[in-house]
Amino acid sequence: MQAIVCTRYGSPDVLQLREMQKPSPKANEILVKVYAASVTAADGMMREGSPYFGRLFIGLLKPKSPIPGAGFAGKVAAVGAEVTRFKKGDPVFGESIAGFGAYAEFLCVPEDGIIATTPRSMTFEQAAALCDGALTSINFLKNVAKIQRGQSVLINGASGSLGTAAVQLAGHFGAKVTGVCGAAHIEMVKSLGADEVIDYSKKDFTKTGRTYDIIYDTVGKSSFSRCKDSLSEKGVYVSPVLGLPLLLQMLWTSRIGNKKARFSATGLLPVAELLILLKELVALVEAEKINSVMDKSYPLELTAEAHRYVDKGHKKGNVVITMHPDSKT
Repeated sequence: MQAIVCTRYGSPDVLQLREMQKPSPKANEILVKVYAASVTAADGMMREGSPYFGRLFIGLLKPKSPIPGAGFAGKVAAVGAEVTRFKKGDPVFGESIAGFGAYAEFLCVPEDGIIATTPRSMTFEQAAALCDGALTSINFLKNVAKIQRGQSVLINGASGSLGTAAVQLAGHFGAKVTGVCGAAHIEMVKSLGADEVIDYSKKDFTKTGRTYDIIYDTVGKSSFSRCKDSLSEKGVYVSPVLGLPLLLQMLWTSRIGNKKARFSATGLLPVAELLILLKELVALVEAEKINSVMDKSYPLELTAEAHRYVDKGHKKGNVVITMHPDSKT
């Protein structure tokens, strides 16, 4: 099978297309014929081995898993002897967090892992992206920020993968939503249900005098310190981008003050908790309450180009890599 291999940390140039041995599923595993895989900002950070403390988990000197990629969608090509939930031909999607490997024509994942049947209304490309932006954002809004109907929520980076999902989810939860993005994406963010959209190039949302119950900084471009005056009396600042300042702010606000800074490593949550959130997302997709916003797709051999595009930080929704449905079985 063809796969993208990353044997060292660095620029997108370290991503090389190679012929690899097709994996075989263990007794409790499913072999997925991958049709699409997501490309995220987090994928770029792992390719670079950044931040450095992350290498404790993904490999000190080089990636532990030579084939990168986490979010995937495709069809079941084979099942292990003990598998009961899925059968050959089932359309599935999910997240391969432990071993990565989604940038390949075939991928083995455990039956009890983060995997589900693809909603009928979704393409493989849309499904591959669901476990990135939507899964992270529903965790941050629902579990971390404890969103409530009627609250005011500001989403910084509203046009990206996490942001486009968050705008839809916050609206579904009954919040009044303000999105922050570039001028080119204002109409798109409005179309997702944002009540107000701020062009960050013209206005600094921290200096408008407005306050919000939740500030969800999807891109980590702001900070609790900058946003503190823009939070309501018991407001919370949440971000999936963890750095030393946010870590210190979390520790400080956990002891002092009503305004809080919070973080969650969504991918490190127990699988059972993630599957509950994933089931809720699937129900919302099937009810046409949310969907994956798609920007660009690239063939497997242009994965490095996909990373270069995502690294620029201006994507509109989600970027995916596609493998042809008629690829070798």
